[in-house]
Amino acid sequence: MKTTKLLTVIVILQGLILMGQWLGAPSVLSPAQAQVPDAGAQRMQMVRELEALNAKTDKMLSLLDSGKLQVQVVDNKPAAAPARR
Repeated sequence: MKTTKLLTVIVILQGLILMGQWLGAPSVLSPAQAQVPDAGAQRMQMVRELEALNAKTDKMLSLLDSGKLQVQVVDNKPAAAPARR
């Protein structure tokens, strides 16, 4: 008797789910609105940033080509203190 009641409840719930699918009940969640506000402006900003990056790269390349680049290595470690006994 207990399983009959349980099966009846399951069949009723499945029927409700099926009716909800057929009737197209609105979902609880609203659809996501992930649209780019102004794609053209974003692309123009990217182009400007890439042009600035190219200018910086050209400046570094001219510095390297000129041979005026000097590299100095500095040891930042303090001198070792004598061991105490």
